[in-house]
Formats: sequence, structure tokens, C-alpha cells
Amino acid sequence: MPATDGIVSGMECTETIVRQIFAAALEAADPARAVGNHLNSLRARYRNGGFSRLLVIGFGKASVSMAQALEHSAGDIITDGAVITKYGHGIGSKLKRIRVFEAGHPVPDENGLNAGEELLRVAGKADAETLAAVLISGGGSALFVSPCPGISLEEKQQTTDLLLKAGAKIHELNTVRKHISRVKGGRLSGLLHPAASVSLILSDVIGDSLDVIASGPTAPDPSTFAAALAVVQNYGLRRIAPQAVVDHLARGAEGLLPETPKVGDPVFSKVTNRIIGSNRMALDAARSSAEALGLRAGILSAELSGEASEAGKILARKALEVKRGKRDEGPVCLISGGETTVTVTGPGTGGRNMELALAFAMETEGISGITLLSAGTDGTDGPTDAAGAVVDGMTVARARSRGLDPVKYLHDNDSYNFFRKAGALVVTGPTGTNVMDIQIMVIE
Repeated sequence: MPATDGIVSGMECTETIVRQIFAAALEAADPARAVGNHLNSLRARYRNGGFSRLLVIGFGKASVSMAQALEHSAGDIITDGAVITKYGHGIGSKLKRIRVFEAGHPVPDENGLNAGEELLRVAGKADAETLAAVLISGGGSALFVSPCPGISLEEKQQTTDLLLKAGAKIHELNTVRKHISRVKGGRLSGLLHPAASVSLILSDVIGDSLDVIASGPTAPDPSTFAAALAVVQNYGLRRIAPQAVVDHLARGAEGLLPETPKVGDPVFSKVTNRIIGSNRMALDAARSSAEALGLRAGILSAELSGEASEAGKILARKALEVKRGKRDEGPVCLISGGETTVTVTGPGTGGRNMELALAFAMETEGISGITLLSAGTDGTDGPTDAAGAVVDGMTVARARSRGLDPVKYLHDNDSYNFFRKAGALVVTGPTGTNVMDIQIMVIE
């Protein structure tokens, strides 16, 4: 890293700098380290509680890394276990006591359904002498698949796909998921009861709400069937969503089906939920990394949300505002995190980070000294092999010189192919973690 006395030297280094800051954020969100910080208390709970077996159940993009840390330090007391992760995120795992399954995300698939049955088989071994370690991370909602009776996998897939394309927010999507699932919305705790359980949770939602992360399988659920039905109606999907799903939600809203367990339900009497990693922790590490490089750094928000393209414009305007008001005090680094959405209307391929970055690049076209990296901490952005993109004020001009029309690509939701051709993709491969997205701006 070219630098002098800790101060960044040269605009040509800025892309390298934002990538280095992003790497520091990923390191802070390392799930193995996060799990490791809680293993002593887990072992003490097992030893002092008089338990005869330790079961491990995990689901999410970081579940393999979490399971590896658990097995490495507590493998001698693990009786049985299984985890589900996204395709490609279980490669290289060397677990002996915990089985690893890979499945589809964000739309559930047949492998997820089969793996879910295996997790339920492990959960079925739980009794009053059991301690269950539940490893939860982002992506768990799609990966741990167990539809309610009368709803098929295909109908759940279609419902998920419709909500995603409509731009439903994560809490709205999960409200529906919880009410068409046998395990979400606190229902996993019902299946484990009367066992004791400790959930180690890597948060991928704004505000770290326990009932939202992976659809809250071990947390009381404040949402209702009526709220789930309202989500489907509000996005205009009641007539095109699978009839079995709509009928199920309607029956629940009429009180004809049991609600998800709420606060005070006995199934939570021996449940402990612990947030062990979050987007905010990653942002704090990014700020520290930026300061170590000599930048004046600050966190704009840990709750960035809304349409990705609009968020990109807002961040661009903030960068331009800072640049106009800057004096010669050295480069500034502004950091944000959260999770935006994309309402898909075009035929292209992309993700929320790339769409945000493209809108940002268009808003700052021709302005030197502004660089943005926007990427997903799990290493994937939408259905692509990229985590996001890194852009500056010259990105659009360089793209135009190659015959690319940024307006058309943005309109077509085709940000991936824009950046693939423009050469601005951030490709990390699966990172083993998932704490939402991070945006890093450097203004010179």
C-alpha cells in the first residue's frame, strides 16, 4: 500500500485503498472468530447444565465457518449435527461430526427441502437432557426449507420469487416466509422444546432484530398471518401468487390456523439468543482501517435501505457536498452499511450493490477525486459471481468510450454486465460471512 507516514499518497491508489478497507471489514465479520468468542460459555453451559448430548443445527451463508469453529473447539461433546449453506459456500469444509448440505439461495430448491428434513431429523433427537447449538446467519430463510402442509416447494419458490422481484423489504419477505413455514417465526424452538438451546447469530438485517434474521426460527414472532396476507396484497400479488399460499394465509388471518409463537410462550423458556456479529461491527472495523491509512473517517449510516439506485444517488450527492466544502485537510472516507432493494423491471443481470454503484457513477460523472466501493459481505451480489463494484468519477466516461450506455444498462437492471465490460467488478468469491452490504467512499 503506497503511503507516507500513514497518509495515503496519490489518487492512483484510491481503488486499492477502498478494497483494503473492505477487506478489514470482512475480517471483523469473520464468523469463526465470532463463534470462538462464545465457545467457553457454551462449554460451561453444557458442563454445568448436566446435559447428555449436544446437537448442532445451522443454516445460512456463514453456517459452515461457524460449524468449523464449533467443532474445532467443542467436537468432543458434539453428538450430532447438520448445517445448510449456499451452493459454493461449503467447499473445502472438513467437518467430521457435522454434516454439510448446499442448497439454493435466494429462491429455495429441492436440495434445501431435503437438507431441511435432515435438520429436522437432528432436532427430533432433542429432549430435556439436550443442549442444542443453533448457528444462524444471513440466507437462512431461503436455505432452511420446510413448507407448511398443503404448500409445495414450487409454490414457496414462486412466492419468494414474486416478492423479491416486487422489491419487498426483508422484513416483509420474512413475514410471509414465517407464516408458510414449519420452522421459521419461532417454530424451530417449538420443535426443540423441552431441550435448552443457544443460538449464535450473525446478523444480516438492519437493527439486528432477532425475529427478522433468517426469519427468527428461535425468537418470538411479533408478526401475524394478517400482516403476511397484507404484504402479498400491498404488492399486488394476491391474484398471481400461488392459490395454496394465499388460502393458507387467509385461513390463518381468520384464526383457523395456529399463530407463530409469541413472547411468553413456554417454548422459549430455555432459549438463549446471542448476536455475535453484525454490520455495525464491520463498519467500525472499516472506519478504524481507514483512520490507520491516514484518512479522516466517519460512518454515515448502518441502516441504508430503499431502492438501490436511489441510495446510490443519495450517497453521490453526499460525496459531492463534502467535496465542495472540503479544505486541504486530506482525503475523507465515508462509510455506510445496510441492505437496499431492487425492483426488477428489466431483463438484465445484476445485484443491489452493482445497481447502487452504477447510479452513483452516473451521478458523479466527470468529477475527479471521488471513489465508491459497494459490495456484499458474503461475496455475492444478486445471481452473479461478483460481490459488487468499485467506481469513480471517470467510470462512466471510460464505459462510454467502450460503447456502453450506462442509462440503458441501469434501465435494464443489467449492472453486472455493465461492470463486467467496464472492468469495475469486485470479485471475492464466497467469504464465509454475511453481515449485509458495505459502501466505502473516499473523497479527495
